[in-house]
Amino acid sequence: MSTTTSAPPPGTQGPPRTKPEPRPAVHRGRRRPLRRDWQLYSLAVLPLLFFLVFRYLPMIGNVIAFRRFEPGGSMFGEQWVGLRYVRMFLSDPTFWQVFRNTLWLGGLTLVFCFPIPIVLALLLNEVRRHSLKRFVQSVSYLPHFLSIVIVAGITMQILATDGPVNHALGWFGHDPIRFIQEPEWFRTIYVGSEVWQTAGWGTILYLAALTTIDEDLYEAARIDGANRWQQIWHVTLPGIRPTMITLLILNIGTFMAVGFEKVLLLYNPLTYPTADVISTYVYRAGVESNSFSYAAAIGLFEAVIGLVLITSANQLSRRTVGTSLW
Repeated sequence: MSTTTSAPPPGTQGPPRTKPEPRPAVHRGRRRPLRRDWQLYSLAVLPLLFFLVFRYLPMIGNVIAFRRFEPGGSMFGEQWVGLRYVRMFLSDPTFWQVFRNTLWLGGLTLVFCFPIPIVLALLLNEVRRHSLKRFVQSVSYLPHFLSIVIVAGITMQILATDGPVNHALGWFGHDPIRFIQEPEWFRTIYVGSEVWQTAGWGTILYLAALTTIDEDLYEAARIDGANRWQQIWHVTLPGIRPTMITLLILNIGTFMAVGFEKVLLLYNPLTYPTADVISTYVYRAGVESNSFSYAAAIGLFEAVIGLVLITSANQLSRRTVGTSLW
């Protein structure tokens, strides 16, 4: 006996079934480039390990800025003391002296060492004789490959009491000047040696950025009657502005980290009033005086200021010119 199934009355049918859409293979899409280019990704392993071991893991040691640390004791300090060491260096007149010196040296380095590579790159870009251009580049790049010890030694020999500078002053009847022992000369010596060592190397990025500027822009500017200076101002400088802003933000981020090695090699107790900076003060307090917790508190304070400076500079650059690091 057969049974028949009657169709539902009209108007009561449900919506037609639809097949569920397949989920996008997100993880599969991410793993495919990794499998295909694993040789290239493997090149990043050693740099990542370097930053992990020498940059991020040492940050754990900042905890001793809030704990009393004694050599030979616990790695993370013996006793919690809170902000004791912070209050100590904030009430220390010597700290504020080295803080002012750091601001002076950092500001002078930024004012002179940042624009000079730009000017040098613009001048080299205008040189049409390739032999002369290569010679100037080689001479200006050479100091970068000298170690800081050699640069400091050359500086001290040139400016010594019986050095060539004082010999030249003697020809004009001037008494010898003790450049290395006089506090008022230290900032000039430091900034001058920094410009000599870094100016040529800093032009590489700007020369690379200059090659990306479209030549049609110069042609249009010449048709409009712009002279060479007007072309530099209205075409060249806007073309390298992103590179300039990026390097400026990076330099502001290292504003407080004035060159520790060069200052340590050039200064002496006679020039402490103008030469002693935060990094050298931390070295003397931590390594020479064994006040590790006190030195860690000062170093943490310096790092926080640097973080605030680079973040503020990045936000200001994004809002004003539309270019930023992140």
